[in-house]
Amino acid sequence: MSEQHGALQALLSRYSVGPKHLTEPGPSLADLHLMVEAALRAPDHAELLPFRFKLVRAEARTRMAELFAAAGRAAGKDEAGAAIDAERALRAPVTVAVLARIDLGHPLVPAHEQWACVGGALTNFLNAAHLLGYGGKMLSGAKVRDAAVMAAFCGPGETLLGWIALGTPLRRAAGPSRKGGVEQALSEWTQPASPT
Repeated sequence: MSEQHGALQALLSRYSVGPKHLTEPGPSLADLHLMVEAALRAPDHAELLPFRFKLVRAEARTRMAELFAAAGRAAGKDEAGAAIDAERALRAPVTVAVLARIDLGHPLVPAHEQWACVGGALTNFLNAAHLLGYGGKMLSGAKVRDAAVMAAFCGPGETLLGWIALGTPLRRAAGPSRKGGVEQALSEWTQPASPT
């Protein structure tokens, strides 16, 4: 098997791996730099860099857990529910917040192209994590809209998309994509007939 074919097969084996299926070790700083380098390869019209990553590890995980618990309480959860939210913040060995910085008034690059870049960067980041032997999953939920959580993570003009949970997978998923076949995602385009 060629090296290129092996890399493609590795990409075709990627699944999201949730925090309850992740354990130590999490990615090293050097591995995280490689993941971000992969993210920087996403198509980015005018090189606007409309995404940012913020690393949450060590004692910062405890602060994030406190924010998640407070967000749960603000959403009407009791102390048991808030504790579950806090525990979720601590579950993954490493967490990376994903932020978008979309320039709505850019004269050349419309917002939808900038969002496409953010999605491409996120995909490249997760694919790089997988190729390095880690598992990961993008998580969001109501917490991304909590004012205190947003204020803690976002700078001016930034939108919090969620968090990537990262670690060593306890098990590896296998098999084809559960999203349906290629036939659902790929079709031939034909020029519509001109009106007569």
